[in-house]
Amino acid sequence: MQRRVLLAITLMVLVAIVPSLFLKPAPRRPRSAAAPTESLTARPARAAPEPAAPPVVRPTETAAQPGVAIAGDTVSIVTSRSRYRFTTIGGAIEAAELTRFQAFAAGDTGRVQLVRPGDRMLVHRLVLDEDTVRLDSVPFTVTARGEGRVALTGTADPLSLALQYAFVAGNDYLLDVTGTIGGLEGRGALLLVSLGNGFANTDADSADNYRHYGISVRRTNPEVVNFRSVDPGQTRAVEGPFDWVALKSKYFIGVLLSADSARPQLGGALVTGAPRTGRTATHAGTWVTMPVGPDGRFRYQFYLGPQEYRALHPMGRLTDRASPYGWIFHPIVMPVATWITQFFIWMHENLKLGYGLVLVVFGVLVRLALWPLNQKAMKSQVAMMAVQPILKDIQTRYKNDATRLQQEMLKVYKEHKVNPFGGCLPMLLPMPVLLALFFVFANTIELRGVPFLWLPDLSQRDPFFIVPVVMGASMWALTKLGQAGMPPNPQMKMMVTVMPIMMTVLFVNFASGLNLYYAVSNLVSLPQQWLINKARQAEMTRRQVPPAGKS
Repeated sequence: MQRRVLLAITLMVLVAIVPSLFLKPAPRRPRSAAAPTESLTARPARAAPEPAAPPVVRPTETAAQPGVAIAGDTVSIVTSRSRYRFTTIGGAIEAAELTRFQAFAAGDTGRVQLVRPGDRMLVHRLVLDEDTVRLDSVPFTVTARGEGRVALTGTADPLSLALQYAFVAGNDYLLDVTGTIGGLEGRGALLLVSLGNGFANTDADSADNYRHYGISVRRTNPEVVNFRSVDPGQTRAVEGPFDWVALKSKYFIGVLLSADSARPQLGGALVTGAPRTGRTATHAGTWVTMPVGPDGRFRYQFYLGPQEYRALHPMGRLTDRASPYGWIFHPIVMPVATWITQFFIWMHENLKLGYGLVLVVFGVLVRLALWPLNQKAMKSQVAMMAVQPILKDIQTRYKNDATRLQQEMLKVYKEHKVNPFGGCLPMLLPMPVLLALFFVFANTIELRGVPFLWLPDLSQRDPFFIVPVVMGASMWALTKLGQAGMPPNPQMKMMVTVMPIMMTVLFVNFASGLNLYYAVSNLVSLPQQWLINKARQAEMTRRQVPPAGKS
């Protein structure tokens, strides 16, 4: 898929530039998860203020869900958008339901459940001297329940552990986690916190979902550790300190954050690889390390929910960039994609438009914004055509003197006020938008499962291939109309036919929303191109450029 995208981008750039040209003259060594080294430790964080918390806590439930390997009583914390269930075995999260999101995996008609059956998140282990204490198998007791919070205690002789989970006010997916380890006798220790073995699949295209699996960390800027870089059965140590460590899939994310953003306290991450299926790479577990002081206290926050700009951006700390898509185009694509996402959300919420109509309006607005530049490009093209006889004469006279030839050509450009590259810029400007839209529609959860007309999901391909065909046909019509009245060119005649066919084949499996945007953009450009053609004829007459086919 990535190769097809790069090829599509290359062909689009060629379509934009070539017509103007014809009309002019060492990996780190793995370390053991059982014995993290001292290099994975970091300074302890300062205590942060106690957060307020919203809604309801469910009473204690019995019986874990089917498939859970370790049975125990459970207690749930519920908000308007999420329901997290904790098991008393290890005091960890054994289920996380996101009530706003529908599951699209085969045979699953319920709401999104992120934790895999049999897995748990936020289990703890303690490295004390040369021993590892498995707090994840300790039976815990629920000692307090209240609005949006639950407290548990457990004992692993001679140590004890007290945990409290509480939702942070204003964010239905962000937990504040505080703990106290008793029995350390004034010694420090290293705490290991598990992010589990990955999320349950929630989408129809499981292969694409798993391709997005990875670990993202932030030292200064977000960085991604792809699971494909970790061999099956091997453990890779990613050294910090980090402000946060995140486990991510295509649309969902679990972010373990230092309690104090000014003092990164997460020492490192330990990622263990799992067997691969085809090109898909998963992992067998991720542990994050943090120091525990002599007082036995620790604190961190945990976001478990959608990769949603509205939920992640207010947290700050660049968590909304945990999936820095864009490959080599990242410095250009990421800012444009972020702006487009914000604009889509603004139109959706303030203009009360569905995302399908938002996309149509956006396509129209982009073409209207480029109208003045297209007019300027047309005049630049005509100006270049007007000076072609002069340039040809100069090329003949100074064909053996490259320096003089360049000087004379620049002199002609200056005297006739011609910009040889003026016709390219308006054609290239939509490219960053189109590239950014590819990632927006492929990765933005706001568009996940959103229908429009006959399209069941704007983030997936058109099941009837109607929009890609319309996109290709409109591209052919636009290119054909753009050549009306221009000097005959065999190469361009071939491109008018071949390029729309190639682009249709390349785009046929891309997100239907992307094809819809491109088709709308092309259709809006047709009347614009007709007006430009009329203005071009008038400009050619004014500059006394010979009609097409005459020298």
